[in-house]
Amino acid sequence: MPHLTLSGSIAKRLSALVAGGMLMAVAIPGFAAAPLELTLDDTIAMALKNNHSIKVAESEAEKADWDISAAKTGKEPSISLSHNSMRSKSAASAAIGYDSITKEPVKIPISSSTDNKFTNSIDLTYPLYTGGKVEGTIEKAKLGSKVAELGITKTQQQVKLDATTGYYSILQTRNIVKLSEESLDRLNAHLKNVEAQYGAGTVAKSDVLRSEVEKAKAEQSLIKANNSYELAVSSLNNVIGMPLDTKIAVKEELKYEKYDKTLEDCIKVALADRPDLEQAATSVDMAKADIKVAKSGNKLTINAVASEKWSDKDFPGTDNNTWSIGISANYNLFDSGLTRSKVRGTETTLNKAATQLLQARDAAQLEVRQAYLNMQEAEKRIETSQVAVVKAEEDYKIAQVRYSAGVGTNLDVMDSQVALTSAKTDYVQALYDYNTSRAKLDKAMGIAVK
Repeated sequence: MPHLTLSGSIAKRLSALVAGGMLMAVAIPGFAAAPLELTLDDTIAMALKNNHSIKVAESEAEKADWDISAAKTGKEPSISLSHNSMRSKSAASAAIGYDSITKEPVKIPISSSTDNKFTNSIDLTYPLYTGGKVEGTIEKAKLGSKVAELGITKTQQQVKLDATTGYYSILQTRNIVKLSEESLDRLNAHLKNVEAQYGAGTVAKSDVLRSEVEKAKAEQSLIKANNSYELAVSSLNNVIGMPLDTKIAVKEELKYEKYDKTLEDCIKVALADRPDLEQAATSVDMAKADIKVAKSGNKLTINAVASEKWSDKDFPGTDNNTWSIGISANYNLFDSGLTRSKVRGTETTLNKAATQLLQARDAAQLEVRQAYLNMQEAEKRIETSQVAVVKAEEDYKIAQVRYSAGVGTNLDVMDSQVALTSAKTDYVQALYDYNTSRAKLDKAMGIAVK
């Protein structure tokens, strides 16, 4: 068989056609792209990488770093260059003279003159002592940068919680969809049995009608469950930075893992590690730095100064050079109580920050306690709902057998079907509550995001 080769241009055209065909396949209605498969760790990693709130927090931290640089310039020399161009006219005047004939005094006018003046100067100021103002400003800027960095940590922890609860919401709603489908399948099977017995004349028409009503209700529940699932997927897409219509396939299942820390241990960890508590403590230090800045208003300031000047009648004015160098000191003897008012105001801010720190510590302990107790409650519900599911399944089977044997009622079957669906739903809800409460507890404790 002869060996065939394609020219470069033909190969390129074929490649373009293949690529175009693939794009068309994607655009064809009904063509479904493969869903995005995610584990919980994958979900958290995507959220930490793409979530907008983290990017906002990082921008705030970057600005805080520039604020430090701006504050440090207060200790550096400043140099200014200035130029002035002036044109002036002197007013006309008169002198006293004597008439040569009459010898009487007369005014002799003197013409006005117009002059140009061009001056240039370079001035240097180097702060030697500012009464603590510059040092306090730098200290506050550094503390502000620390608060911003803690803000990134705090935001990351919140994003991790949002991603975790979003992931569990998909698991929960997916299980509810499955339970709704199972309920509908049971009701369909039961309806067929009822219709068969009605055809045989062993049951009344009311049994058929009641079974059809229950089936319709189950169909509505399934519609709602599917909608809740779609909303959960959209919500998680929003957290992880994906298009809202992205299909997601979660790889894990809701499960129960025993938590081994005591409430007291959790509270100790929270008081030591929570970034918002450290932010509140840093705000107290920032208020102290503000007091230092405010008190500098009635303290001596000392600057080293140097200046060099040039002036001339001709542009650009670079002749007649003069220079000076020295030390300047300034002390504000009276400012109408401005400094005192600023100091009192910052002292009030310090008291407020100290109180807010106490509030934050109380709120942190309450948040930990709520998450821990909710987790314990859900843990107990997991145990009881498991037992309820086993009992409800047995009850449903008995009700079916009794109805088929003609010794039970259709209402018994309906009630046992509802009880079974309810028991399984309670079990799923308990697992969801346990896992989300545990995630909230981690966030309340300030567990670092890895």
